[in-house]
Amino acid sequence: MTLVRGLPGLLVLTSLLAGCADLPPVRAVRIATASVSEVMCNAAFVQHLDPQRAYEDELRPAGGMGLIAWGLHSEVDAARHEVRTTFAGRALGRAAWREGGGCTVMHGEGDLPTAHPPGARPAADGPDPFPGLAQPAPIAAADPRLAAAVDAAFAEDEGATPRRTQAVLLVQHGRILAERYAADVAPDTPLSGHSISKSVVHAMVGILARQGRLDPDAPLGLPAWSAPGDPRAEITPNLLLANASGLPWDEAARGWDDATRMWHIEPDPAAYAMGVPAQTPPGACFAYSNAGWTVLSRVIRDLNGGTADGFNTFAERELLGPLGMRHTVLTLDATDTPMGANLFHASARDWARIGLLYLNDGVVNGRRLLPEGWVRDARRPTLDAGYGRGFWLNHRHDRHPLPGRWGLPGAPAEAYFARGYLGQFIVIVPSLDLVVVRLGISYRPGGDVDTVGRLVGEVAAALRPS
Repeated sequence: MTLVRGLPGLLVLTSLLAGCADLPPVRAVRIATASVSEVMCNAAFVQHLDPQRAYEDELRPAGGMGLIAWGLHSEVDAARHEVRTTFAGRALGRAAWREGGGCTVMHGEGDLPTAHPPGARPAADGPDPFPGLAQPAPIAAADPRLAAAVDAAFAEDEGATPRRTQAVLLVQHGRILAERYAADVAPDTPLSGHSISKSVVHAMVGILARQGRLDPDAPLGLPAWSAPGDPRAEITPNLLLANASGLPWDEAARGWDDATRMWHIEPDPAAYAMGVPAQTPPGACFAYSNAGWTVLSRVIRDLNGGTADGFNTFAERELLGPLGMRHTVLTLDATDTPMGANLFHASARDWARIGLLYLNDGVVNGRRLLPEGWVRDARRPTLDAGYGRGFWLNHRHDRHPLPGRWGLPGAPAEAYFARGYLGQFIVIVPSLDLVVVRLGISYRPGGDVDTVGRLVGEVAAALRPS
């Protein structure tokens, strides 16, 4: 759900100047330079947006960043498709783009291995399953109530924290009712999903389960988790999908939490994730674990040859192709493991296709992609949390351990949703055959969750029979 959290600048500066490279504040500077490079690289080479504006919108407002912004210097190298960022001439962070892999945080000066781009792979046979999402131009709302709801989701309140809504898309019965984009965004612009990437991983695990290649209720049997007495030996894919594996909650309001360290400093994030010890017995409690989703991403890669091409071929043949997702980038790390915890990109219409897959019980063009019961189980609460498997639920609205709410206040209670840091949402309302996509870069509480809940509620009210 995050790239860079708060960075206590005074400690960072004093520690860096003292040369204490092992202290967490210095680690936070390294995370910052890698994050800036990653965000700017994605803007320049994946999204084709202004990289400097991406930094200003996504990272500059993060707590503490203002204290070190004076020392950050980034260079966008269009010829090499990379971005390099330093702080005070040190703590180099580097991110490089490759077709078929997106923008990857680099460690050292080496080159990335080659991956074949999605266009080089055969698409799935058959017609577009959602032709209503293939319109060449944005669709304006015919209903003034829907138009007003969409406009309100973009409205900026004077003196308030910016909403920075990038896209809103309303889809009912597989066709677009309304959509609107920020001035620099188009219907085919791949926008960061942050943690809604986890819902794509949930779908991929489901596909592997349907194929009989992975038992979601059997322990993974990872060598790193197989020592006698290690409780992780009992962790199953379903426990990881439910954030109930026993691995600890690894996001916090600091620049050196385990999740940001894993993504931006560790050369092999999945190996690092496999080394995270269990905090509680598997199945005992809910804890939002990016490490768990990173382990699942490695498992998906390894079951498809352990290579970028193997993973990309699987993703295209079994998910992206059948769904008609043509503006999607599944970012890979330097080990060719998909960044399924936080860094997939897709257009608003492509994110809607993920929502429609779940709305239609995992069946597309008459073909079952997800096993029977997979969508039902995604909506089943985990313990006492407002979370199912790969999706958040709307049956409770109190505060969870991170700043924000479990649910989506204002939306129908039946709604369930994918949710990403800074306000990326795919909301599914089954009784209305409705998918609402909202993408943005908002530092409002919960990624502006209250506004998104109000949007979904107003849309639902307009669509329900009077």
